[in-house]
Amino acid sequence: MMDVPVETNPENISSAWLTNVLLASGALKGDTKLETFTYKPIGTGQMSNSFRITPIWSGGDGPASFVIKLPSADEGSRNAGQGMGAYEAEVNFYRDYAPKLPMRTPFCHFTGIAQNKVDFVLVLEDVAPAKQGDQMEGGTLDQARLAVVEVTKLHAPFLNNPILKETPWLNRSKGSAASFRPLLKDFYMGFRERYEGQIEPEIIAMGERYYGGMDDYLEPVHEPFALVHSDYRLDNMLFATSERGPPITVVDWQTVTCGSPMSDVSYFIGAGLLVEERRAHEEELVHLYHETMLASGVTDFPWEKCWEQYRANSFAGFMMAVLASMLVERTARGDEMFLTMAQRHGQQILDLDAEEFLIR
Repeated sequence: MMDVPVETNPENISSAWLTNVLLASGALKGDTKLETFTYKPIGTGQMSNSFRITPIWSGGDGPASFVIKLPSADEGSRNAGQGMGAYEAEVNFYRDYAPKLPMRTPFCHFTGIAQNKVDFVLVLEDVAPAKQGDQMEGGTLDQARLAVVEVTKLHAPFLNNPILKETPWLNRSKGSAASFRPLLKDFYMGFRERYEGQIEPEIIAMGERYYGGMDDYLEPVHEPFALVHSDYRLDNMLFATSERGPPITVVDWQTVTCGSPMSDVSYFIGAGLLVEERRAHEEELVHLYHETMLASGVTDFPWEKCWEQYRANSFAGFMMAVLASMLVERTARGDEMFLTMAQRHGQQILDLDAEEFLIR
């Protein structure tokens, strides 16, 4: 990671700078230079903006395209990114962990962040023509199987490794959790008012019980703990098309943290499948995850613990829907996405009787 003056407007990023970045990463050879480039927005990020760069090379060949990721142009979203430590976390992930993991992530040519921990730039591999998953439409069962197997490549390598708990940027929310909880209750009030009439009453009532009793929530057991994505959902996955590409590539690492691996699994399954399909295949998918973890060499992780933590962590997706909707710039697509997440995760909590983990 470099502490650099970071240009957050793609119009002001120079061809010479990008040439040097790609030469340093090994993507260019010899006298190859970027003469000029065009760019266009891609993705559906709420706290950041991503752009596909289409270059014109001279003196040799280079990538047909690549991606730059920058902080959001919206002030509120940038403030949220700074407050959550999201920009610093993603930069650190690509620097410290992505090269060590078997999980498929975009190759990172460059990471840079300014001292304010807001202005950052990532220069990433373009995985096109891979297709982004669609959170609202829901995924296929084949995509779900790919996703639950792929996430074991994130969880297993550093499972219960004490370095995770010793790394401040992976534990950035721990110290402020007690003071943050009253804000979550306020956020839920705002969420309920904004989306009144658009969410099933039983889910609204469950949310009131959850946010009203958060101080008595029985937190999921903290072992095993792992490196977790924390926003492991279809919109953050790129799938191969008939043309080419890796089967699955996982992107958007601004929420990476140290936590329960089952939070990623519950989060993905809860919103990644339509409710009826999730009900039909939920236990099968969790078994697939569990069996793959054991095959990766994980021990002391019985099925009973895996399933219990899957249920207890089903609140993670509902919390994310509430928290993110109140923090980032409001958009029509954002409203649709957060409503979809709240509905599906809320129903998941009810189906799994996860309120058992709220102490009464």
